[in-house]
Amino acid sequence: MPEQAFISLGSNIEPEMHLLRAGLFLAAIGRVEAVSMVYQNPALSASPQADFLNAAARVETELQPLEIRAILRGIEEVLGRVRSADKYAPRTIDLDLCMLGDWVLESDLLTLPDPEMLSRAFLAIPMAELAPDILHPITHEPLQKIAARLRRGAKLIERPDVRERFPLPFWISRSKSAFDRN
Repeated sequence: MPEQAFISLGSNIEPEMHLLRAGLFLAAIGRVEAVSMVYQNPALSASPQADFLNAAARVETELQPLEIRAILRGIEEVLGRVRSADKYAPRTIDLDLCMLGDWVLESDLLTLPDPEMLSRAFLAIPMAELAPDILHPITHEPLQKIAARLRRGAKLIERPDVRERFPLPFWISRSKSAFDRN
């Protein structure tokens, strides 16, 4: 039975090109239903580096979580991602499975839902765009509520110029309530 996979996309090395290419490769997982707005945000690294561009995609899939993770790692490799000991190193692309339906999973390779969705605006806000009323499988909060909480103080800049490069069928209509700063 198909499930909705929510995948985060991030890049700070030629990000405009790498986000688009990664988005197109997501068809290997299933039917890409929507892509969020693209947001520019400062890198989390203590050392100076370029800002990141982040987005999220909703993909209908019949694959299991570890199969999806393996495909995402393969896409990263094709797009030149080099992993290092530095978790915050610059990267051509970073693809993470953040949620898969109501799966709750904790393994050495993957944790679902991604625990950083509850603390990182650049993850929560794009996810909430894609499905504001979907409940987080652990906290049971709507994604819209998580995003609203994290939006305060977030340093995100919308980048419609990048989003417009994604094929039109993948665009979504934004719900003002999910992004209202109040």
